[in-house]
Amino acid sequence: MNTHRRLAAAAVLGGLLIPPLGAETFFYKQNPGDKYRILSTVHETVYVNQRLSHESEILNRIAVSVGEERNGMSRHEAAYQSAERSQGPGEGFQWAREYRAAFDRDRRGYMRVGDEYYMPMVRDVPVFPDRDLRAGETWTAPGHEMHDFRDSFGISGPYRIPFTANYTYLGQREWKGRSYPAIGVQYRIAAEPPAASEGVWPVKIEGSTDQVIFWDLALGQPAAYQETFQMAFTLSDGVTVEYRGSAEAEIVESAVMNKDALAREIAGAIEQLGITDAEVRTEEGGVVISLENIQFEGDSAALLPPERAKLDKIGAILRRYADRDILVGGHTALAGTEQGRMRLSQDRAAAVADYFIARDIRKPDRVVVQGYGAERPLGSNNTEAGRRRNRRVEITVLEN
Repeated sequence: MNTHRRLAAAAVLGGLLIPPLGAETFFYKQNPGDKYRILSTVHETVYVNQRLSHESEILNRIAVSVGEERNGMSRHEAAYQSAERSQGPGEGFQWAREYRAAFDRDRRGYMRVGDEYYMPMVRDVPVFPDRDLRAGETWTAPGHEMHDFRDSFGISGPYRIPFTANYTYLGQREWKGRSYPAIGVQYRIAAEPPAASEGVWPVKIEGSTDQVIFWDLALGQPAAYQETFQMAFTLSDGVTVEYRGSAEAEIVESAVMNKDALAREIAGAIEQLGITDAEVRTEEGGVVISLENIQFEGDSAALLPPERAKLDKIGAILRRYADRDILVGGHTALAGTEQGRMRLSQDRAAAVADYFIARDIRKPDRVVVQGYGAERPLGSNNTEAGRRRNRRVEITVLEN
């Protein structure tokens, strides 16, 4: 899919586009109907008052659909999902936050995004000059980051931090055994947010990032990027919080999913394997396998032995679709406290995810875990039959 940037020629000769020797012209090419996803992993170390607080691994999944072009800008619809790895080896990622966004982007990379959107976090990066570029050439352009400080500092609405990005066309660089033309991007951040009406807020933000972006010439899109970053917050109560880390990402073409056909295939396999208390349905995000009344030890996330045989059969089905990531969601009936239900549903979803990971059904970075508590009932909590439907774990074979 041609969904991001494309290297193009800059001169015309005999009806063919021929670039000047050793030079390239970079611009975005965005075809209506294209879909792609960006998978990034962030390794982050957090310091509080210059002392190590903790380390974390964050998985970001971004699914993008390209719409029509109008007035030189292409419309993009995107879903951003962030998840953080649980403590301990072999566990999946706990879903942390989900955002929706819509934005327009022109051929050079400049974006137009509504004020209500928190994503994309980094905007107008990269952008390209309207001229040929040779290896070693540099240029600068304004950009900005948008941050969500609602949970951390109680600052409502997206918070904008401007910067000037410095670009270098690096020539050919290698990524996973292949050679790509690469762009270096560096920028520094310095901001002083306004005072909040209550609570604690950042009085100073300082940071830097250093990226290398790799392009796929055949597809005309960035294949991947690597990044190192540092961000430090000085808070109004005198506490300092610093984030240091690295990230890498790949852009993946999304194969079109025929959800109805896939649902029929999976339902047929479930019937053939004799899996009970299971149903299949389609949703916007993919195909859902709902395992009703899955059995755990009382008020715990320990699977009872009979359920392991059921999960082995579900795992055999999931192996047929190994190119698709999965979401494991836990659900409870309406009993106990809201906090307790949420914790139990998340723990039980994680137990199922860990079962699949331990048997190499999926790698940890191909599984996302989410607990929903009693928020999404399928039946009435006033009847035993309804509560039975609501005590479930669902595995979604994700479309994008």
